[in-house]
Amino acid sequence: MQLPYRKPGKYSQIKIDLLLTEEKFNELKKDLEKLKRKQPQAAAEVVRLAELGDFSENVEYQLAKGKLRGINNAILKLEYQIDHAEIIKPEKQKNTVQIGHEVWVLVSGQEKRFQILGSSETNPEKGIVSYSSPLGLALLGHRVGEHVRVSLGEREIEYQILKIE
Repeated sequence: MQLPYRKPGKYSQIKIDLLLTEEKFNELKKDLEKLKRKQPQAAAEVVRLAELGDFSENVEYQLAKGKLRGINNAILKLEYQIDHAEIIKPEKQKNTVQIGHEVWVLVSGQEKRFQILGSSETNPEKGIVSYSSPLGLALLGHRVGEHVRVSLGEREIEYQILKIE
């Protein structure tokens, strides 16, 4: 059975963000180790199933080969990200908002906290935003007391920077 060729979607070639915290960097190393432990087992399974003969009708072989290909791609991606990673070390100066800082803002009468990190670590529910997001871009370089406007579609939201840590 041959799989149909599909043109890659617009999200299939997303560039990997290389700005990472020390914790995320260590997490990626652990993930890489797990995948490298799985790889020999998956390769042995492909070899075992290949011995059964006819590849065109051997569904188990096709699935095992696809799984091995996925593991190999994930290993390559993680190795690239680890080899080229830039560890985020927040600057000691707290005069202006920089990558790695925690920022307290006043928006619509509510105080909120955001941490500005790389796009691979974003979690809006926990207040972690990417430096390349509209909010992250707007906050970078501004000082305590300044007002920042962020356009989200047809709405415009104003944030006042209260504190930088």
